Amino acid sequence: MFDLPSADPAKVPLAVRPLGLWGTAMTARRNVLELIPAIATRQPIVSGKTGLRWHMVMDPGALRHILKDRVEDYPKSTTTKLILNPAIGDSLFVAEGAHWRWQRRAAAPAFAQRHVDGLGPVMTAAAEASCRRLAAARGPVNLFEETVAATFEVISDVTFSGDGTFDRDAVHNSIDAYIAQAAKVSLLDVMGLPAWLPRPGRLFSGPGLRRMKGMADQAIAARARAAAKDGPPDLLDLLLVAQDPESGRRMNRDELRDNLLTFIVAGHETTALTLAWALYLCAFDQDVQQAAADEARAALGDRAATAADFGALPLILRIVNEALRLYPPAAFLSRTAQAHDRLCGREVRPGDTVMLPIYALHRHHQLWHRPDAFDPDRFLTAPDRYAFLPFGAGPRICIGSSFALQEAVIILATLLARFRFDRVPGRDPQPRMILTLRPEGGVWLTVRPRGD
Repeated sequence: MFDLPSADPAKVPLAVRPLGLWGTAMTARRNVLELIPAIATRQPIVSGKTGLRWHMVMDPGALRHILKDRVEDYPKSTTTKLILNPAIGDSLFVAEGAHWRWQRRAAAPAFAQRHVDGLGPVMTAAAEASCRRLAAARGPVNLFEETVAATFEVISDVTFSGDGTFDRDAVHNSIDAYIAQAAKVSLLDVMGLPAWLPRPGRLFSGPGLRRMKGMADQAIAARARAAAKDGPPDLLDLLLVAQDPESGRRMNRDELRDNLLTFIVAGHETTALTLAWALYLCAFDQDVQQAAADEARAALGDRAATAADFGALPLILRIVNEALRLYPPAAFLSRTAQAHDRLCGREVRPGDTVMLPIYALHRHHQLWHRPDAFDPDRFLTAPDRYAFLPFGAGPRICIGSSFALQEAVIILATLLARFRFDRVPGRDPQPRMILTLRPEGGVWLTVRPRGD
């Protein structure tokens, strides 16, 4: 076991007093995680009423009930759908019931392990490109910008094989603009007002979304017209032929486009965040970083990591998991109860908002030893399945989880084998969640080649 540093890495200041309606709305716009009461890291459930009746659930048994046993009674909340529908329609991430089930069955083969393994060379190439950029850098580097560049390169190549019909920068800029303009919680959301009432912040994101969807439509049309290409199929190829084995249904153009955009948004942002936070944590604890670098260099020598190296990098994987525990990209989930129920002895009524504060779950004092500390060796033993939920659980567990873990391990191992990362005094990132848990201000580290 590693000797843990006396201080803890950056964390969110949780609420210590009731915020009221206006305070809740303003806090949610700044950082959703600051809505979580500090007591939530020590209690199984916290309930209240701020416009709407709500319950925050941190008990693994109750989370299993919500995410697996009674999943149909706890669909995604109205606020979640208001934020995401304009960008990704009724795609796999947002859809419910039968419409979700047929899409999941159709898309599942595209994420089979053999296809994930086949995409390994794209991840290795992105890791090598990242190393070239870092080798040329001078002074402190914002590693979040770098990991975004690396993972967006991966997702665009595995989605569209890097063909010229897909403008990476334009799509990436459209995604960022949409999150900045439309993903913040509105006072109308907090008050529980109907979905048909327009949320002002979401009225101005239309042009960027239309450009992004137009580019995806063009890429799909061009691929449908093109002759068969050499090499393994990419995600677009696989989804073009995807078919629900039960009904025989295929995705129409809009469904295909919305699911592609879902995979692009989720497939690069979440892994980029995981890598950026993991590098910050390695810089925070140099003993862990040195051990991980030794493991990576022993397995890789002078080459970049590949999918075949995954099993030889157990500490790297534990670091990725610990980054996902401390800074889960999807750190706060929300559901709307559809039926009467009881959770941890509390009455739940139809229409109640049921919140799953993954951030609090992952730092719960009854579930984790020294929960705010960075200790990758806590994953030498498997945690309770419903105490560690970076990818969700139950039938709606993230379809791309194995893809994300493989990509993160390949890139992190390659970077740690070749470079040493050190914190920049006074520039630690601050965890801030709007749609995902991002490092406010970036992850600024000094980067030096190993051996210097």
